[in-house]
Amino acid sequence: QVQLVESGGGLVQAGGSLRLSCAASGRTFSSYAMGWFRQAQGKEREFVATISRGGGATDYEDSVKGRFTVSRHNAENTVYLQMNMLKPEDTASYYCAARESGIGRDPKNYNYWGQGTQVTVSS
Repeated sequence: QVQLVESGGGLVQAGGSLRLSCAASGRTFSSYAMGWFRQAQGKEREFVATISRGGGATDYEDSVKGRFTVSRHNAENTVYLQMNMLKPEDTASYYCAARESGIGRDPKNYNYWGQGTQVTVSS
């Protein structure tokens, strides 16, 4: 198993930036593709970004392309989500997740989840 702990959320004004971190412990971090998802109040959890085990492949939800960047540092067992030009509609709880295969957008295919970190963007 792998345990995931997110950090870095907070309150930011529109146009600002935040960097989320997700620290992993347990089995070999580099064995997992990682994903970031978010869930706004009253809405379903949605895909944000994903990165392959080695970091060479990424995928983004259309509304965050060009604003968010996913990266990982396998030696430090950490995946990051750099969020720039934040908008009020980015307000949500953000979750990282791990899957024992390649990158993907479907949360049902992720095996392990963190507890989430809240991001609030004020207008």
